[in-house]
Amino acid sequence: MDALAPHDRPREKLDLLGSSVLGDNELLAVILGHGYRRANALDIANRVLGAVGGLHGLTRLGKGQLRRVPGVGPAKAAQILAAVELGRRTLSRSPAERALLRSPRDVAAYLLPRYGAGAVEQFGIVMLDTKHRVVRATVLSVGTLDASLVHPREVFRAATAGGAAAVVLFHNHPSGDPTPSVDDVALTERMVHAGAIMGIEVLDHVVLADVRYFSFKESGRL
Repeated sequence: MDALAPHDRPREKLDLLGSSVLGDNELLAVILGHGYRRANALDIANRVLGAVGGLHGLTRLGKGQLRRVPGVGPAKAAQILAAVELGRRTLSRSPAERALLRSPRDVAAYLLPRYGAGAVEQFGIVMLDTKHRVVRATVLSVGTLDASLVHPREVFRAATAGGAAAVVLFHNHPSGDPTPSVDDVALTERMVHAGAIMGIEVLDHVVLADVRYFSFKESGRL
């Protein structure tokens, strides 16, 4: 950082002007704290963001992937992942509050910060009470979504154990495209039918992709 004027150094700029004026690379440099002999914290921050395609790409990375970036060792990788997780949690409601999900938009706002940017596909359910307040959300399957891997038995066993009156199905598309596949459609139909038999209504199936979503209910397909 010695090559930068004091007022252009990220930490000093934050002290003088506040965090909102810092660029993504400067904020990441503050988190990293310092670099090493051949690269300062800002250089490493630029490398990280370049490697992942920008700030949002950080939500998809694991510790091992970060450590492949020159200058990022175990400690710096842990710092970055911890900062990303803190940011994710600030977008989530307090556990003490029971979110009321009145619409697909409410459901997406609740789920996207938690599961929208996952690096692998996850399938789960949001359990709701009779007033459509969240009881809890749980992931039931991790990996490629396939009808044979996600069985109604597991879905409604979890819903029954959780005392759910209704459920919302959800899964994420790591590709960033929330458009449902043929398998997604078939799975939705299968779950709706099973829910009718079990007496637990399937209100929606929401496909998450980064900051976008697709709702079967909103699209008129459920």
